[in-house]
Amino acid sequence: MSDRGTGLLLVMIDIDPAHEEDFNRWYDEEHVPERLGCPGFLSARRFVSVEGEPKYLALYELDDPEVLETDAYKAMQPPTEWTKRVSPHWTSYVRNVYREIPSKAT
Repeated sequence: MSDRGTGLLLVMIDIDPAHEEDFNRWYDEEHVPERLGCPGFLSARRFVSVEGEPKYLALYELDDPEVLETDAYKAMQPPTEWTKRVSPHWTSYVRNVYREIPSKAT
């Protein structure tokens, strides 16, 4: 049995450069800790683009995709004041949820 989750949440965002510093502080100080405090979120990683767009990518490993339907996850709504302040400055936003395809080579 794997010790990894079978779900993945992928988020890609571009931000107005005038608000980029606040965006990165929000992501590091509020958003990621909030998500990692939710049962079923196993890890969070952020990346900045070396080439191409969107500029920022976040990957969240989940126990399974159904984590996003739990009461614990839904309790993180409505958005915080900081989220409300930062999100209008996103110039692009992509959010995808994935389920692992089990390998038959195991």
